[in-house]
Amino acid sequence: MKIVNKLNVIYFFIISSLLLVFLASCNSKTTENKEEEELETSGEMVPVTLTSTQVRALSIKADTMAKYVFKDAVEVNGYLNVPPQNKASVTAIIGANVSSINVFEGDKVEKGQLLAYLSHPNLLDIQTEYLNAVNQLEFLKQEFERQKKLYEENVGSGKAYQKARADYFTLKGNIMNLEAKLKLLNLNPGEIKRGTIYEKVPVLSPIEGYVEKVDIQTGKYVEPQTPLFEIVNNDKVHADLMVFEKDVAKVKKGQKVVFNVETIPGEPLIATIFAVGKTFEQNPKAVHVHADINNKKGKLIPGMYITGRIATSNRFADALPEDAVVKESGKSYIFTVQTGDDKWIFTPVEVVTGDEEDGWVEIKPLTSLKPGVKIARNGAYYILSEMKKNETGDDD
Repeated sequence: MKIVNKLNVIYFFIISSLLLVFLASCNSKTTENKEEEELETSGEMVPVTLTSTQVRALSIKADTMAKYVFKDAVEVNGYLNVPPQNKASVTAIIGANVSSINVFEGDKVEKGQLLAYLSHPNLLDIQTEYLNAVNQLEFLKQEFERQKKLYEENVGSGKAYQKARADYFTLKGNIMNLEAKLKLLNLNPGEIKRGTIYEKVPVLSPIEGYVEKVDIQTGKYVEPQTPLFEIVNNDKVHADLMVFEKDVAKVKKGQKVVFNVETIPGEPLIATIFAVGKTFEQNPKAVHVHADINNKKGKLIPGMYITGRIATSNRFADALPEDAVVKESGKSYIFTVQTGDDKWIFTPVEVVTGDEEDGWVEIKPLTSLKPGVKIARNGAYYILSEMKKNETGDDD
């Protein structure tokens, strides 16, 4: 009987243990199923990775957050320009033939860099004239000093002394004039004194910049003051805008301008007004407004046509193109971008949208973005669809 009771106790413990294991397993499966159901129903947005090939095929672009002027703005247009001191017209000082040309249009040049050589008998004549005058000056100096001494000792006549003095200082003045001309021709008077005669004279760039025009050819004779080259320093390029009479009272220094150029489509540039014209141009009646460009991008060349908007009430907000914003489950998202190892990682960021105008949407992120973070500027709905594919495991 005791043996039977012991066996019953053992069976009871075995059955109880199996029952506990079964119940725990059921609870675990129930919890897992509940977590899966919660994940499916939560609509959580997770990062998605695309290859560089996919990104190129979809022409997805990424850049930092843009700025846009919403409402209360003055519409303007104009051209990129540079200040007068950053342009140079290089001309011939004296009539001569072009011996050689050392630069091409578009070349970057430094201040004082050789642009071309000129040659002509007249250039040799002025050097010879200078050398002869320098040699004669020593004789006239000695004669002047001799006549001065005789005059002071009451031996020589005053007339001879005055003539010697006049001849000496006249020639000395002529020499100073010739030296100035030689320096304008970029020739060294000191070397000429030592017997060096330059067969060619250099044409040098007066400023740093880019060669915009070459108006000569080898062998061509150029008259004095004939333009040879145009040099422009594009580093100082700014927005030169025209504001019509009806809007002039709204515009002032310090206001922001958002404008576009055709060479950088979809990438607005930002500028700050530093000068407002005080006189009207006629036909159309408008004043010039000048603005420094804050975020120079791409190749900006003076003369490029620009269109823009001046924020007269400082409604200057973070914004993105419409195609950069996507709505899901009643919420709006944009995608930050990280690149590396031939892949792009797009991370959704919930935002609140504001004003919408001309294809731009005001963006107010719910969490602050890191400075300089890149954001997808287009293709948001495609990125969302790829994200949903990953969530469902659909790779097709």
